[in-house]
Amino acid sequence: MIEFPDPSLANEDGLLAVGGNLEPATLLAAYAKGVFPWFSEDSPILWWSPDPRMVLFPDQFYCSTRLGRRLRQPQYRFTWDEAFGEVIRTCAAIPRGGENGTWILPEMLDAYLKLHELGHAHSVEVWEGDELIGGLYGVLLNGVFFAESMFSCKTDGSKMALAKLVERAKEGGWKLIDCQFHTGHLESLGAKEISREVFLLAISS
Repeated sequence: MIEFPDPSLANEDGLLAVGGNLEPATLLAAYAKGVFPWFSEDSPILWWSPDPRMVLFPDQFYCSTRLGRRLRQPQYRFTWDEAFGEVIRTCAAIPRGGENGTWILPEMLDAYLKLHELGHAHSVEVWEGDELIGGLYGVLLNGVFFAESMFSCKTDGSKMALAKLVERAKEGGWKLIDCQFHTGHLESLGAKEISREVFLLAISS
């Protein structure tokens, strides 16, 4: 198994290590230390531990009145791990503003499908009838959900998925949901930045 450097050795951008592999044991060792892979085509595998870290504490999730109403509408159905492969493939394929291509490369997709088969990677699905309109996936380890990506094909699709993830987090007594990097979208839903030191203490406690 690959041994990762101390996360405090990451550079100012959060880059900690280069190379290695995406085998399940490697990925689980990385997440246990708060490290995740993120790289593009024509790049080696890059491992990250940013400081600060964007996280969502389940009891701090902001559910707007509009989102609450939408969650109660009968045309929507919510599932857990019912369509992991479809969720991750949609996350990889859906266009995103300001991005060219995707970081969910074939080798990343295969790696997380393996983690899912082993019971470590999970997905939330949002359905309208038989249509998958939103979802997210990530890795659950030691009471922390390391969220990797989400998508929305219709209004509030990803927000509904996150709301349902928060419900499961509260039911399961999870410590936090890791969101990796800051975005205004996540901040509007209650996520906040904490230092790497505080993050590592939280996930190891």
